[in-house]
Amino acid sequence: MTRAMNRLTLSEQFFRDQALAHASGGMSTVLNRFSLVGRMLASEIMRAGFVGKLGYTGTTNVQDEDVRALDVISNDTVLQVFDSMPLVCGIASEEMEGVHYPSGSEEGKYLIACDPLDGSGNVDVAGQIGTIFGVYRRRSASGKPPLDDFLQPARNLIAAGYILYGPCTMLVYTAGGPVNGFTLDRSIGTFFLTHPNIRIPEGTGSYSVNEANEKKWDAKTQAMVRAFRQQETDCGKRAARYAGALVGDFHRTLLKGGIYMYPGEVKKPSGKLRLLYENGPLGFICEKAGGAASDGTQPILDIVPNELHQRTPLFLGSKGDVAEAVRRLS
Repeated sequence: MTRAMNRLTLSEQFFRDQALAHASGGMSTVLNRFSLVGRMLASEIMRAGFVGKLGYTGTTNVQDEDVRALDVISNDTVLQVFDSMPLVCGIASEEMEGVHYPSGSEEGKYLIACDPLDGSGNVDVAGQIGTIFGVYRRRSASGKPPLDDFLQPARNLIAAGYILYGPCTMLVYTAGGPVNGFTLDRSIGTFFLTHPNIRIPEGTGSYSVNEANEKKWDAKTQAMVRAFRQQETDCGKRAARYAGALVGDFHRTLLKGGIYMYPGEVKKPSGKLRLLYENGPLGFICEKAGGAASDGTQPILDIVPNELHQRTPLFLGSKGDVAEAVRRLS
């Protein structure tokens, strides 16, 4: 991929977005930093197997999940990239119990919620993994932002995106307008616009769910998933696809249509996925691309978090598919 192909770079698209929104340059600076996170982690992931950075550290995180070496590297990379950046006054991460406050940023106006390495279970098998992020405007005037500043519904997001590490490295984001996708040209270290104004298709695509959890679901959830599996849904025929990484499954759904599902379980009705770090940002992107996101009863974007690491079920994808899943669950 070269400039001769007449593709916009990420920075050029930022400037266009700002001009259309009559916005200042602050948000483009934040999003450019995430492009740096993507370039750095793409490099780390490519060479992790050669330098002994695969496998577990022998510790657990705040979620009581086993921590991999790349989980630590990814979280540290995000913190390093945004440290001493006056615009960002606080960072909440899936890998940390509390909030990280970048030095010298008490007057910053932006907050970041981030899953530094989604799908880390795919690391050892060279599967798709990613980074998910959301950017909020702080509520407090100055100083260290209180916890309440982070507990905003995803509808308040001013930008959200994800970085996909796989056969290629892609950054997909929206700053409240169109959803645009950029692919990294590794030869020159630049993201180029390859997927402008992404719109999620209706009436096509796949359904994505971990069907090994079927015995853990209630009867309505089992029947709903069975309808997708047996091609009995009103929204049409669906093939089954499940990559084991939310970013990878959502990226396919965003481009091809269909639905991603992570239902709650009888013993764990809140499910597995985190509202602030995963469901909210991806739900925001999905809605801006013409899709829908629900926890099975209400839109994901309307849920007000009551804690940093709150979990919710997730039904994410084409409007018709999500609506049918919610209807069958009611």
